[in-house]
Amino acid sequence: MKTQKSDFDAAKALALAVELHVLAGKLKRRLREQGNPGDLTPSQTSVLRHLEREGPATVTYLARAEGVRPQSLGATVSVLEAAGLISGEADPGDGRQTILSLTPACRKMIKAGRAAREDWLFRAIRSKFTSAEQEELAKGVQLLRRLVDA
Repeated sequence: MKTQKSDFDAAKALALAVELHVLAGKLKRRLREQGNPGDLTPSQTSVLRHLEREGPATVTYLARAEGVRPQSLGATVSVLEAAGLISGEADPGDGRQTILSLTPACRKMIKAGRAAREDWLFRAIRSKFTSAEQEELAKGVQLLRRLVDA
């Protein structure tokens, strides 16, 4: 009898995992739409996110972090530089390398995108959920935090 219950629980957990995965993808797409990062490709966005999180880096370091060859990353870097989103300076320790960093315009764009996404979430939560449902959602967020930190 205990095996049947654990099988049922496993089936429910699997269904929940599938549903959560689908919903997380939909939420990510909706947030991306709200942030409107322009016509950036996923690899360009990834490079910008890396530079924002980790700070200035060389093309070699970024390529390693992105799992691509430095030559492959060169095109991405060129587009981002031409768009005024990153700039490069000679590495003081090794003049053969360039250290890339986000431009002030890029930081402003990232900040505006983040604010737009947070504003959309705020408005959606306030308009679509009652106070009691907002409390439930807060508890769900705590559970999701535990899941992510596991």
